Amino acid sequence: MPRRRITLRQLESFAAVARHRSFSKAAEELHLTQPAVSLQVAQIADTLGLPLFEQVGRTLALTEAGEETLQMARALDDLWTSFEATIADLKGLKRGRLRVALVTTAKYFLPRLVGDFCRRHPDIHVELEVADREHILARMRANQDDLYVLLYPPDDVQVATHPLVDNELVVIAPLAHWAAGRRVELAELCGERFILRETGSGSRRTIDTHLAKLAIRLDVKLTVSSNEAIRELVASGAGLAVLSRQALSTDPSQQEVCILDVGGFPLRQPWLLMHRRSKLLSLPARAFLEELLGRRQQPAGGKSTGT
Repeated sequence: MPRRRITLRQLESFAAVARHRSFSKAAEELHLTQPAVSLQVAQIADTLGLPLFEQVGRTLALTEAGEETLQMARALDDLWTSFEATIADLKGLKRGRLRVALVTTAKYFLPRLVGDFCRRHPDIHVELEVADREHILARMRANQDDLYVLLYPPDDVQVATHPLVDNELVVIAPLAHWAAGRRVELAELCGERFILRETGSGSRRTIDTHLAKLAIRLDVKLTVSSNEAIRELVASGAGLAVLSRQALSTDPSQQEVCILDVGGFPLRQPWLLMHRRSKLLSLPARAFLEELLGRRQQPAGGKSTGT
């Protein structure tokens, strides 16, 4: 299978079809005719001797060979992006692409840092993906981004991690709650109804780990995937919650909630900026990584750790 028989143009067409799960939408994106795109994909399949797609009902799905080809196409795209950025830098330009994916709670601090970076490097195109942990991990497994911001690294991907600022979890209550303005222990709140983030989120993992150490069980009545919804539920009197301090305003009373003074709180877990160990970072990605590490509040020795 001579490698020269598969061209970059063919891979570009294939990746577009895989992204849209549609030949017609891929053709629109690439400004080609649908038969031209179909031919490009068919030529790759002929070279490999295996189909790249299969029809499952009305959905176009990747075959195992298609999944492997997509991983290879993305790796080549990363390499080409890095090459373009290097050449641009040699020319004294600051062009390139930066792709960052972060979990929802990180949206309270990271976009501002991204905005600062964009102002200093206006010719760098930035793609920012904000989603729940499982979606971000899926993107990481598929090697879709340069950098990721999570509280905990994945178990199934080798990554380099760099601690940023702490995510502080606090106990919040309605303004008129009996514990407002008092020092209390968590055990005193066990009879209260609690609203927590969904199982699997980084914040919930931090909370569950702390509860396990104390051998305390909370009465969790609701699990919600939105920090804003949790805050509103608490304000309405639906229960107490453990929430990221970053999800609250400087004066939480403006949001009709208060932070309780609870022993052992706030819980602190550092946000981790991470990337796949096998990832060839582009110049924009390396520049953004170095900038964030230079601004972190609590340095951790300046070295990345493997997980």
